[in-house]
Amino acid sequence: MADSGSGLTSGNGSLFDLADRRLAYLQHRQQVLAQNVANANTPGYRARDLEPFAAALAGHSSLTPARTDPGHLAGRSDHAGGVIKLTGERSPDGNGVKLDAQLSRVADTETAQATTTNIYSKYLALYRTALGR
Repeated sequence: MADSGSGLTSGNGSLFDLADRRLAYLQHRQQVLAQNVANANTPGYRARDLEPFAAALAGHSSLTPARTDPGHLAGRSDHAGGVIKLTGERSPDGNGVKLDAQLSRVADTETAQATTTNIYSKYLALYRTALGR
């Protein structure tokens, strides 16, 4: 599987690698959102979420900007990634979980998981067809 033009390479940046990373991200997001729902009545608890997948993906890139001139500054990534605390209204006891918003995020994440799995399965089926299996 060394065909770099197909997007199905086994190396870094392949479609399958991207789908695996997306599914891992979505699984982690579901865990964070489940904690929010579980703490909907905990005084002082602030709802959390993950940063968008594109930002998470950009922060873990192995690409480094090329220095084409010695006077250019070296590129760096200040991206820490991970869980972020959501801001917004809080109840009198300090709880910041809005259950309807959390359940909407859970549903969006579940839809994204189904879509990613479906795309992964379709590409795998196409790949198997190309191999004659």
